Amino acid sequence: MGTATATLSLCQWPTSSSSSSVRMHVRFSCRTPHLSPYTVDRTLCQINNSGVIACLRANSAEVAMEAAKAAIAGGISVLEIVVSTPGVFEVLQQLVKEHPTMALGVGTVLRIEDAKSAINAGAKFLMSPATVKDIMEMDYVQSGEILYIPGTMTPTEILSACDEGAKIVKIYPVSALGGFQYISALKKAFPHISMVASQGITIDSIGEYILRGASAVVLSDAIFDKDAIAQHDLDKIQKLAHSAALLGNKSVNRIY
Repeated sequence: MGTATATLSLCQWPTSSSSSSVRMHVRFSCRTPHLSPYTVDRTLCQINNSGVIACLRANSAEVAMEAAKAAIAGGISVLEIVVSTPGVFEVLQQLVKEHPTMALGVGTVLRIEDAKSAINAGAKFLMSPATVKDIMEMDYVQSGEILYIPGTMTPTEILSACDEGAKIVKIYPVSALGGFQYISALKKAFPHISMVASQGITIDSIGEYILRGASAVVLSDAIFDKDAIAQHDLDKIQKLAHSAALLGNKSVNRIY
């Protein structure tokens, strides 16, 4: 059989409050009746509704689990754990079990072996600092079961990633490229492409990035403060997460 193409409202999930004017194209294969094409759509909705992707890296599985739970308690609904974190897949698997409706993923994925392990652990999305062709071509990604967010820097890389099937791209390293002004310039050329801004973003700049066209921002040290991680100051992490989640939600609702 051939491949069918449907146009779906990006954020018409039951819990969404986003405008129906934002639309995306979803491809699904008629040859895979077991496929759940809503999976990627739902993950995209969660990212767009949140406005914030919390990025966690830790030096142990125990610290990662504690920090992740603190961020979730603070209101974070989209979380990625960097693949270099010890025990990353075990931590992810436990979090998925405890929070099955959250958008949980793995970041800085560069090898297809790690991508497969992340998917087996329950990841809803994968993120890379560059576009990894082997991951982009995975059946899980191409069929629409798992969201892959490839890293891009230039207009050519952005367009190439979308031509290869990316539903959304990560602009990295955004601060080094001009910050929200770079996002603004890119969106003038590519208003139809969803972008996540990543690298060096602070909580107080969330609103500006989303106003300039970013669908969401990746926050790492801004939530998982290095000193707080080192001192196991979970209250601080929870407070930072709460501030980020509130501002992200406020910024998204202001736009849509």
